[in-house]
Amino acid sequence: MKLRKGIAVTTTEYGGVLLEEKSGSYWQLNDTSVIVVETLAAGQTPEAAIERIVAEFDVDRAEAESDVAELTRQLVEAKILRP
Repeated sequence: MKLRKGIAVTTTEYGGVLLEEKSGSYWQLNDTSVIVVETLAAGQTPEAAIERIVAEFDVDRAEAESDVAELTRQLVEAKILRP
């Protein structure tokens, strides 16, 4: 998966923001969502994002898998991520 061209990712003290440069639309991201987006933008798999989340946060694997799958689905649906 890859971020669509024209999408910028910026981290903030509260997580991060995805900005669609052409329209000015944006998504606010929490810390775990930033990990998912950064991991996928780097060309890695959702599984790699799950591994990072489980290692960095007090969350079980099943919850991380569910959250990553849901965020990935939403980002593909919004045409921010390309499969």
